Amino acid sequence: MKRFARWLAALLFALSVLPLSASAAGYTQTRYPIVLVHGLLGWDSIGPFDYWFGITDALRRDGAQVYVAQVSAANSTEVRGEQLLSYVKQVLAATGAQKVNLIGHSHGGPTIRYVASVAPNLVASVTSVGGVNKGSAVADVIRGTVAPGTLSEAVLGSIVDGLAGTIAFLSGDSSAQVSTAALDSLTTAGAAKFNAAHPEGVPTTACGEGAWQARGVYYFSWSGAQPFTNLLDPIDAPLSLVSLAFRGEKNDGLVGSCSSHLGRVIRDDYALNHLDEVNQVAGLVNLFETNPVTLYRQHANRLREMGL
Repeated sequence: MKRFARWLAALLFALSVLPLSASAAGYTQTRYPIVLVHGLLGWDSIGPFDYWFGITDALRRDGAQVYVAQVSAANSTEVRGEQLLSYVKQVLAATGAQKVNLIGHSHGGPTIRYVASVAPNLVASVTSVGGVNKGSAVADVIRGTVAPGTLSEAVLGSIVDGLAGTIAFLSGDSSAQVSTAALDSLTTAGAAKFNAAHPEGVPTTACGEGAWQARGVYYFSWSGAQPFTNLLDPIDAPLSLVSLAFRGEKNDGLVGSCSSHLGRVIRDDYALNHLDEVNQVAGLVNLFETNPVTLYRQHANRLREMGL
């Protein structure tokens, strides 16, 4: 029995470290380039450490053209969206492609939606991963505690702006950082205002699906729903504590499952937390759930099969 237990443990470890199925040439080769867009306090890469840990290489390995956008680590959805729009145009100019497939995590979800809404002719598909599409209870709690114009807001804003600025500096980005604008975008009220101007793919019911296609753009979403997933991950305990803001609502630690819905909902209950959704921290994710790298590969193949 001990030998079997050791063998089983080794097998599970191997599956977690080597999450990819047998390499298949062209499996992830979408018609249009894929552009990955980070969330709040995110980056493209800092030295050898990628925000999309292991995901970019896995997609490229089997044929995908993948570009990683760098937008403000902390700013409003609209500001980040305009920055992304400029980047998308650069990608199209460099590749000669007519459109891109946008995949955004967390605040990256509304950010990519902005581009698809204002320039649908440049976008083939939008995929929101753990996207804050109807706001976050965490942002609501913070904004409820830190009122606009108060000293507490100034202090908190200064701290977060400093952190965002450090991330931007280390990743080689010179974008302005305005954390209070990011906070307002991520509240329920801020998201509702944004959705009124950019409604494509947003469910009209509390926890349903949105239009699968709008103005020629296909919309998809998926998310996790388990804040604590790996004892070795130092972020899991804080996420579990923060998840109490949702008062029992299914969530990934930072975003409610229903809020993550956009267009075609692939799943909203993966046993992953908010950082697991981008294979963070350093791949310390749930060993008993489909590895997030595999989820991105599967989705690239989904887009490929749709001719996107």
